[in-house]
Amino acid sequence: MTAWLYSALGLVILLLAGDALVRGAVNLSLRLGVPALIVSLTIVAFGTSAPELLIAIKAIQENAPGIALGNVVGSNTANILLVLGVPALLATLHTSECDTRRNYVFMLMASVLFIALAACGVFNLASGAILLAGLTLVLLNAFRQAKAHRKACGEACADDDELEGLEEADPNMPYWRIALYLVLGLIGLPMGAHLLVENASIIARTYGVSETVIGLTLVAVGTSLPELATTVMAALRRQADVALGNVIGSNMFNLLAIVGIATLFGRIPVDDSFLRFDLWVMLGASLLLIPFVFFKQDINRLWGLALTALYGIYVIAVLT
Repeated sequence: MTAWLYSALGLVILLLAGDALVRGAVNLSLRLGVPALIVSLTIVAFGTSAPELLIAIKAIQENAPGIALGNVVGSNTANILLVLGVPALLATLHTSECDTRRNYVFMLMASVLFIALAACGVFNLASGAILLAGLTLVLLNAFRQAKAHRKACGEACADDDELEGLEEADPNMPYWRIALYLVLGLIGLPMGAHLLVENASIIARTYGVSETVIGLTLVAVGTSLPELATTVMAALRRQADVALGNVIGSNMFNLLAIVGIATLFGRIPVDDSFLRFDLWVMLGASLLLIPFVFFKQDINRLWGLALTALYGIYVIAVLT
């Protein structure tokens, strides 16, 4: 019971510290005059994935690589089936209004690349370099797209649009508050990662399940909670039109950045269960997005029920 409580505490610390780091980094950049375009493409993307990254690094350092890989694969599956499914039960997600075709194709390419590298049996420095090269190409493409948008609608329009989606952006935030956010984030992230990984491993040993299963379920769902909470609130406010784009971007970043950076700290062996089942479930879940991306379907309550039920079936299959 104590391990569960400490795991929950570690998760809460991770989420709060990740939020604090994003707020501090975004506002420091804006105070220093860094364009909102650069902030949204880099700092926010990296900051919101900081909990997953810290978990991956800590898991490798504590000889629990199954948690690191399970967190990435499980989070991507949860992002599609759970983060899009549960909010759709409350209100229709108007994904037909979003043009995410280009980024979706990139996500599928990243998924196929990830599976191909996993088939080699281990993620090492070489495979990490390939993933990070893919991330660089994705970021350069996003940068070009954003610049084209800025040129089309004008500098002021672009800055307003980019800042509008960042609730943590306040160009006039005092430096002492920025420093407080940064300190809390930098202290809280490693502390939360240590608590969660150490106690998740204890839970795995206590109940006789593998660290991979814990990574695919407990840790993966936990690190997907911020996206789920955000999408649920957006659905209740009838403002969830960009949920699909956010999920696609998050999944791409998980595949290319988290494992790519984590390989700098150690090798990540790929358990046979990933190659037999979990990676293909992740790819299959990704392919389920085709009607919403290419055929302009909204994610209504029926789709929400189907996606959520599929995630429930997946978790049961993993646990058994």
